[in-house]
Amino acid sequence: MKGFKFSGIHAGIKKNNQKDLGLIYCDKPAVAAALFTRNKVIAAPVILCKEKIKSGLCQAVLVNSGNANCFTGQKGIEDAKICSKLTANTLGIAEELVFVSSTGVIGAPLPMDKFETGIPDVAAALNENRTDDFANAILTTDTHNKIVQKTAKIHGKEFSIMGIAKGSGMIRPDMATMLAYVVTDVDINAKELKTALLAANEKSFNRITIDGDTSTNDTLLALANAASQVKINDLESKKLFQSLLDQVCFELASMVVKDGEGATKLVKIIVKGASTKEDAFKTCETIAHSNLVKTAIYGEDPNWGRITAAAGRSGADVDPEKIDLFFDDQALVLKGLWQGGDAEKKTALIMKKDEIEITLDLNLGEETDFFLFCDFSENYVKINAEYRS
Repeated sequence: MKGFKFSGIHAGIKKNNQKDLGLIYCDKPAVAAALFTRNKVIAAPVILCKEKIKSGLCQAVLVNSGNANCFTGQKGIEDAKICSKLTANTLGIAEELVFVSSTGVIGAPLPMDKFETGIPDVAAALNENRTDDFANAILTTDTHNKIVQKTAKIHGKEFSIMGIAKGSGMIRPDMATMLAYVVTDVDINAKELKTALLAANEKSFNRITIDGDTSTNDTLLALANAASQVKINDLESKKLFQSLLDQVCFELASMVVKDGEGATKLVKIIVKGASTKEDAFKTCETIAHSNLVKTAIYGEDPNWGRITAAAGRSGADVDPEKIDLFFDDQALVLKGLWQGGDAEKKTALIMKKDEIEITLDLNLGEETDFFLFCDFSENYVKINAEYRS
């Protein structure tokens, strides 16, 4: 990516030898836009970055894994500021242009000695080809890194968007839970970038869930450095940029759900025929968050009653005699009636796939929405029971 460098090292923040300190650096201040957690328990780095983003500019992002720097009081905020200042001094840039993010265990203070020695090392390792190192350094319970890059042309000029994310647990649409960084070489102002980021988020990270929990550290940050000289300033360029940004965010969001803690299946639930947009969203959300639905998916059991029951308690307008339910293109329920044993056997075969699409048609209106979610296995319990050990 033109004008951006990345790095990731093991600084000793984690107990093992995995990378735990990452850095993104732009060769000049970049236009910035961000979204943050809606949780009322907010980590120190989020508090700090909420203030810094008001300038609309950012040049470096320091990210650590292994420690969330949350519920750490005033000391946590001061430690986040020290990390920002150390990074700025090392890079020779203004402190207000340095953002910090943290992810990991809540409650423990940052091991500041690890940052004092690690920040010079992670800065020295910066390179335009070390996106993998950065992506690995921000992981917690993830099983692999998550990177998506797309390229397109506007008026004959090429531009790119790259997204890097972490997320595996504590995922729900409250912007959703993860750290995600999007870098692009287009020329766009902060207001337009924020508008595009909000729209992309609504169709991606705000439509995923793993366990229904919302983190304290959620950050979605976008940086644009204008290195491609592609201006996003007319209807055609805005439409193409939005389309590409939507694709990057959706693919990252899908990767997060697919890598859900203990997950074995990626599921898309589509609710159509709702009488209002709110009803479509509520129905999708309730089904996607249902532990009974998620365990049935894991067991490859076409227990459709769990899905219709979740729809019925969602608060949406639902008429059980009008419901149609499909797994991929296999009808399991039509007009509220089970389609029999053969249909259920065919559905059970579909449920053996790694990726499944479920469509619930309420037949009450024209509104549609969707969610991405995963199944719920015993490994989810095991991973979280052992997380701090």
